[in-house]
Amino acid sequence: MSDGHSKVSTFRKWLVAGVLVWAPLAITFWVINAIVGFMDQTILFLPPAYRPEALFGFNIPGLGAVLAVFLVLLTGALVANFLGRKLITLGESVLNRIPLVRSVYSAVKQVIETFVSQDSRSFRQVVLVEYPRKDCWSIAFLAGDPVGEVQEKTAQKVITVFVPTAPNPTSGFVIMVPEHEIIPLDMSVEEGFRMVIHRLHRRPGRRCTMYRV
Repeated sequence: MSDGHSKVSTFRKWLVAGVLVWAPLAITFWVINAIVGFMDQTILFLPPAYRPEALFGFNIPGLGAVLAVFLVLLTGALVANFLGRKLITLGESVLNRIPLVRSVYSAVKQVIETFVSQDSRSFRQVVLVEYPRKDCWSIAFLAGDPVGEVQEKTAQKVITVFVPTAPNPTSGFVIMVPEHEIIPLDMSVEEGFRMVIHRLHRRPGRRCTMYRV
């Protein structure tokens, strides 16, 4: 009985180890394939006479993705000058007149600008905050400085941080913490998210406990 249990345990261990190797590879390949496939659809913007099937007699995989990257670069170059910014402002003013489109576009734009902006420190620094109670520490990400009424009515300067949840770190809580109570960490944002997913909590001066979700 003991020998049979040992074999089952070994088999289970091998199975889990194999899944841990292949699952990330499969998911990564699937995501990249989906993104490239989506970008490849930009080839449909070309007139039928100028598509690879018409010019060469066969399809060229990935050509649409190259075209999509070129369009993004071209758009960025246009936005960098005065005329391009005026055109973008005009286009956004049209979108802002459409109720549903306005809400979705504004939300998506704000999220992307938060993560991509080079001037902002949002989500570029991992910190520790005492949350949700004293002596219980959580990984958080700087989200910026509150402005206006919030900063004026607090007794001391506060910093906005985002405390992600596990196993889905894209959701979480936005809290405002006194600046002196925030502990900056040297780890990268990627390491911070990895720690959140593995649910690692540290208590200063106490034994570290890891919870996997």
